[in-house]
Amino acid sequence: MDIVDRMRRDEVRDQLLQLAEDDPMIIGAALTGSVATGAADDWSDLDLALGVGDHDLAAVLDRWTRTMVEQYGALHHWDLPAAEWIYRVFLLPGLLEIDIGFAPADQWGPRADSWRTIFGDPADLRADHPTADARTWVGHLWHHLIHARTATERGHGLQAAHWVAAARDLIIESACGRLGLPTAYGKGAHLLPAELRTALESTLIGTTDPDDLHRAIDALLDVAATELPAVDPAAAEVLLPALARLRGPVHPGG
Repeated sequence: MDIVDRMRRDEVRDQLLQLAEDDPMIIGAALTGSVATGAADDWSDLDLALGVGDHDLAAVLDRWTRTMVEQYGALHHWDLPAAEWIYRVFLLPGLLEIDIGFAPADQWGPRADSWRTIFGDPADLRADHPTADARTWVGHLWHHLIHARTATERGHGLQAAHWVAAARDLIIESACGRLGLPTAYGKGAHLLPAELRTALESTLIGTTDPDDLHRAIDALLDVAATELPAVDPAAAEVLLPALARLRGPVHPGG
């Protein structure tokens, strides 16, 4: 049974867009995410982006929150800040998630292609979107791989599994970025080339048994041997031979 009522989602979408258009403090509204691109299915949430005019952003947030609680019975909400935006994430009965982004007027605009303006004049901010720092990404990768191996050897299986997953997420995000796919929250992972998806799937672990963890780390090193040169060829030349020492279990006298 689907947990999200699609008809309810579309009804709420239309009502919230009308509320935005009637709100004198809102200068623009857009659909974002899968609903904006036509890729929504029965499991999709609802993402809106609202531009706030020359008004107190906190006051607008509070007023819209009261509406979501009083009119739509929101069970819970929390905030995800991003630059000058605040995304307030609501959970409605029936487990329908509604994400509403509030931005100052001069920051209200698309940073990705998953944007459909309903009304207003958005600024094009995509050119201002920061590019990934290759040095930091490379540093995180070797850090996570080393800590995965260290935790494995210490017998800290759950911690090792954490670092294996963190390294895998880094590689997925990087590969998606290179190929022009969505990078956040693994949303482009299913669109990666089949060969790469298979290689990444081999890094999954089902237990915290040391043999399983060693196998996953070896598989991660195989994938890193492809992704690292694509991100920073010079760093790959230096690091890949050194990281090869993380392969397999430690043998006495090895």
